[in-house]
Amino acid sequence: MKIAVSASIATDHLMRFPGRFRDSFVEGALDNITLSFLVDELEVRRGGVAGNIAFGMGVIGGSPILVGAAGQDFDDYRSWLERHGVDCASVLISEMRHTARFICTTDTEQNQLASFYAGAMVEARDIELQPVAQRVGGLDLVLIGPNDPEAMLRHTDECRYRGIAFAADPSQQLARMEGDEIRLLVDGALFLFTNQYEASLIEQKTGWSADDILGRVDVRITTLGAKGSRIESRRFAPVHVPVPREEQIIDPTGVGDAFRAGFLSGYSWQLSLERCAQIGSLLATYAIETVGPQEYEVSQQRFLERLADAYGAEAAAEVAPHLHCSRP
Repeated sequence: MKIAVSASIATDHLMRFPGRFRDSFVEGALDNITLSFLVDELEVRRGGVAGNIAFGMGVIGGSPILVGAAGQDFDDYRSWLERHGVDCASVLISEMRHTARFICTTDTEQNQLASFYAGAMVEARDIELQPVAQRVGGLDLVLIGPNDPEAMLRHTDECRYRGIAFAADPSQQLARMEGDEIRLLVDGALFLFTNQYEASLIEQKTGWSADDILGRVDVRITTLGAKGSRIESRRFAPVHVPVPREEQIIDPTGVGDAFRAGFLSGYSWQLSLERCAQIGSLLATYAIETVGPQEYEVSQQRFLERLADAYGAEAAAEVAPHLHCSRP
């Protein structure tokens, strides 16, 4: 199965604040905020939603096709992704702009404050999906994640026009987009990925109820943080998937992207949706145990052991024939 991942490609600047953000907010004075947080650490990492998801898929053998825009500074990043199984031939390289930048500070409670500079990402609106499909011999699914808003709308429209299944994952761009735009991104999606807050924001901005959304997408996947994830559809009863036990909790950046990478890999292997979410949950656990969204390493044997510990031997047995990790 051929899955294209269309979203942001960025460099992450990750900082740690040795306190709690909430201690610096004054009740009744939130309409006039001027704050500066003195941080202890700075990590510069490869990132962006498309890069993170594609990396995660590639690490476990998911064979993703990366679609997005980057700057002339993408060469090292491209080499990294290609070494981890990602097809980067459809990345548009800007002649004028740098690769996007994500700047994020995390406090001791794993809360985050972030800013995003689009850079070359704005040129993603110039990408057509049909040449990508022709190059790889057809597309079975396109994940349309947070990107230049015009690119997101264009790719969604093209998927509908060409009859290509798409997964809607508007994520961070929900804050910027209006209800009419969000409706266009969501309506007709095979999958809708959100966390709990984003799920509520979609309902608020579109005016759709939870039932309305289930009538407009085939499957709705909502991540619930430490409580796992929920899979809903009008075709079956809701399914709850718990998270595996973490060996340590270091950095939540990219955890949602790792979940999507695992879920989409499982889907490409034609496993059940519950199994897809289990793979996604375990890969997300790897991400939270590491600083940086693309720094985790996956050992094939250990991954299957942890999958069996969390979800049973049958889960590991079903995944084993498909899993192709870079490490034994």
